[in-house]
Amino acid sequence: MATLNVWAGNELVGLLGHDPQANRFSFDYAASWLESRSAFPLSPQLPLRRSSAGTAEQHSAQVRQFFENLLPEGEALDHAAQAAGTTRSNLVGLLIAIGKETAGALRVTLSDGAVAPGVTTHAPDSLRRITPRQLSQRIRDRENRPFSVWDGKVRLSIAGYQDKIAVYEREGKWYLVEGSKLASTVIVKPAPMRKQLASLPANEHMCMQLARRIGLEAADTRLVHVPEPVLLVRRFDRIEHEDEVTRVHIVDGCQALGLAVPMKYERAYGDARDVAHLREGVSLPRLFGVLEQSPVPAVDKRKLLQWAIFQVLIGNTDAHGKNVSFYCDGNGLRLAPAYDMVCMSALDAGFPDTYAMAIGDAFTENELSPFEWAHFAYLCKLPFRLVARELDGLATKVLAVMDGLAADMNEQGVPAPVAKRFQKLIRGTCTRQLEHVQQIARFKQADFA
Repeated sequence: MATLNVWAGNELVGLLGHDPQANRFSFDYAASWLESRSAFPLSPQLPLRRSSAGTAEQHSAQVRQFFENLLPEGEALDHAAQAAGTTRSNLVGLLIAIGKETAGALRVTLSDGAVAPGVTTHAPDSLRRITPRQLSQRIRDRENRPFSVWDGKVRLSIAGYQDKIAVYEREGKWYLVEGSKLASTVIVKPAPMRKQLASLPANEHMCMQLARRIGLEAADTRLVHVPEPVLLVRRFDRIEHEDEVTRVHIVDGCQALGLAVPMKYERAYGDARDVAHLREGVSLPRLFGVLEQSPVPAVDKRKLLQWAIFQVLIGNTDAHGKNVSFYCDGNGLRLAPAYDMVCMSALDAGFPDTYAMAIGDAFTENELSPFEWAHFAYLCKLPFRLVARELDGLATKVLAVMDGLAADMNEQGVPAPVAKRFQKLIRGTCTRQLEHVQQIARFKQADFA
């Protein structure tokens, strides 16, 4: 039986086990962790005290789903498996290879029996600098070498499809870091190899900066050129000190709901007519339900409402369940800052215009009417007037700051045609959605009962 240690910083949280004969997973919190004042559950689905009502099979499924959600997806997962000498379905092998630098607070290491439960460990830190010239070379050489593999090691254990690595930034220099005291503080995202997506770093940067300008909590970003455009995203699950980095525990929407990675879309089985009615994946009503576990649910629900509206306004049809995260600690769940926001239609790359999560029953903007906005409010147990007021306020703010944003983006190296297309599309969406505001507030609960 394989056993892995799961750490939060330098404190042992528990043991992850895998029985290869039964292909069954288990997770048990360390006794010292349960006694600690700082103890938190890994997710709502893995409480500190395991319920006696669930079966071993149910527990195994929840454990597997939680840890699989820490892994990259698509080709990035294939590259990780190849570099580790294992298969993409071998969760234990992948966690051993890339589990030392995950999203959130957790580190996963192979248990050799030398560490007693409750004992902290300090692995020595090592820094390997990456120069802009080296980064540029690796971006251009991606057809021959996976971008996430450096020095024979996988430098990515962050969910998602896009090429990226995680680096520690100090005084403007970038480092690949290993150890227990330091950790990555910045995610580096070059443009995808597909030519139609060359503007993606600039697009995401504009969306993130737009969110921050209208007062939404979003990860900070910078656009640099090496000379290829690269988006730098400051990690909000890291707190930097002078000689140490504290890792902060977060879970994404799939982990919070206990769902597997493929269920990140509400229509997890596709949009085809014969399966479109199967909406078993992450949805906005389910995410609002999760926030009943927040110590301040009204505050976090308003933030999630603003997040959902903003995705519509920028045309981010790929705002799925793994693009929403929550801080998770002993007090419950708090909504984390926004990230991975893109105006999909501005990419002009043939992506579907279907929302990852519906507004009411509307999966496209063409279907989005005042009725569907009100239906969304009803399903998420939100006041109709609140939804109308937030839609009005956010759309108006976006229109007010758009010209200044576009001008600043040009100064930061965003090509003028990219900024103009972005500006035109979002202006159009905001104008159309403002036409719905007055009618939304006129609906009543009885209209949907």
